[in-house]
Amino acid sequence: MKASLLLDERHVIAEDAFVEVVVWSLSAPLAGSPHGFKFRLALVVKGDCVLRFDNEASKGDHKHIGRKEIPYLFNTLEDLLADFWSEVDKWRL
Repeated sequence: MKASLLLDERHVIAEDAFVEVVVWSLSAPLAGSPHGFKFRLALVVKGDCVLRFDNEASKGDHKHIGRKEIPYLFNTLEDLLADFWSEVDKWRL
């Protein structure tokens, strides 16, 4: 499967926290995902991943909040990024 890297960013948001955003454009959707993106968006605080949006073959799109895994309904890449940053903002309050 051919892939092109669209985003590969790391943002330090506090002395003990950072966000990592990695998004690939795929030539075909992953099994379980209706779109052509592979993504991993993570918030790491004090060395622990406390929030992650990702997808993987056959598992589909989902998010992790702490140890809980919840399905994620992907609409657009822009919505994905907005939804993720909205969740990150909740951790910063």
